[in-house]
Amino acid sequence: MIKGMRLLLRRSTYTGVLFAVLGALAGLPVATVALGVTLGVSGRPDSVWVALPVWVVLLAAAGLPRVVRRVLAAGARRLLGVAVPAPVKGAATQWWRTPVFVVAHVALGWTVLIGGSTLLAMGITIPGWRASDPARVSLFGWATEITGVWSWITAALCLALAAALLAAVAGALRHLAPRLLGPSPAEKLAMAAERERLLAERNRLAHELHDSIGHTLTAATIQAAVAGEVLAADPAAARAAMRSIEESTRAALEDLDYVLGALREEESNAAPTRTLADLPELVERLRHAGAVVEQQTTGDLSQVQGTLSRAAYRILQEGLTNALRHGAGGPIGLRVAAGARVLELSVVNAVADGAGPGAGRFPTSGHGLPGLAERVRLLHGEFEAGPQGEGRWRLAVRLPLRQSV
Repeated sequence: MIKGMRLLLRRSTYTGVLFAVLGALAGLPVATVALGVTLGVSGRPDSVWVALPVWVVLLAAAGLPRVVRRVLAAGARRLLGVAVPAPVKGAATQWWRTPVFVVAHVALGWTVLIGGSTLLAMGITIPGWRASDPARVSLFGWATEITGVWSWITAALCLALAAALLAAVAGALRHLAPRLLGPSPAEKLAMAAERERLLAERNRLAHELHDSIGHTLTAATIQAAVAGEVLAADPAAARAAMRSIEESTRAALEDLDYVLGALREEESNAAPTRTLADLPELVERLRHAGAVVEQQTTGDLSQVQGTLSRAAYRILQEGLTNALRHGAGGPIGLRVAAGARVLELSVVNAVADGAGPGAGRFPTSGHGLPGLAERVRLLHGEFEAGPQGEGRWRLAVRLPLRQSV
């Protein structure tokens, strides 16, 4: 009883009734067409009831266009207050779901209009009879007379039934809408695939941002320190360090602009396409930062193209950045070897607890090496990172060349 009273006090109950009534009114033109078709075919006025199945068929056919489902889903979200996602474009749908909802929607609407209005009218008019005169109630061929206090009891019962009918219709529509207008199993799979694609793209962008901005900030910090130390003694070296900072930060701004545009789903410039061909520029920036890089390149790097070349550049960039951040000074060994089937990359640097120019000077996020490992895994490669002998750290990656696209 208390729960029923709460339903009557909710705004959603009455917006649900409005949704049902709108469905009944929308079915009127279809009913007119069904009646016209029936009379035109039979030519007999007593065949009006034959129009009912014709009406149902026409209502179901009206629910087939995709736009009908979109309109009904929007109305259900607005008036019923239920979560009905918009249909997924291009996903396979179950064609019968929307027609069934259209028929149920119109049927429930007419139930409210006919049943609800009849019960309300009875509840209002029955007590108006004088106590000495009986109220005559007739419904579908059944008739009775009600007098005295029973007229008030009957009126209260009619009003309660009308309220229950309104709540039941609103609840039925709220129950049916997500199940018939919501995503089908195929659409749910499509939505899950789209979410997975977006997540993978955002993860990729996060890796790009981490690699590019992290490297630039590390190199720029060290280059600024170098420029400050040699500014008076060697102005030319200081100017060279400042130029290197300008070049690296300009490249990082291009990466940042691309990533932010992609995250905002805006039309942005073409994605930065730094590849192994840009490796000499990367090494030169490190040397301007005061690092000693011993580079060894073997094989024909021009055969490494597309995704593999871009990924190899980012892997080496992250490895060299880590060597700058956490290394203990000394030369950084960089090796790139392109074989017939495998591309081998390695970065080796000295490490020491709390020693060296890079140790302890830069915070670490803990995402660099896991991000590299994930990137290598997606390329079906092999990843190793850890100590090598006494006081050395080695990053080694093997990538199959067949993945180059």
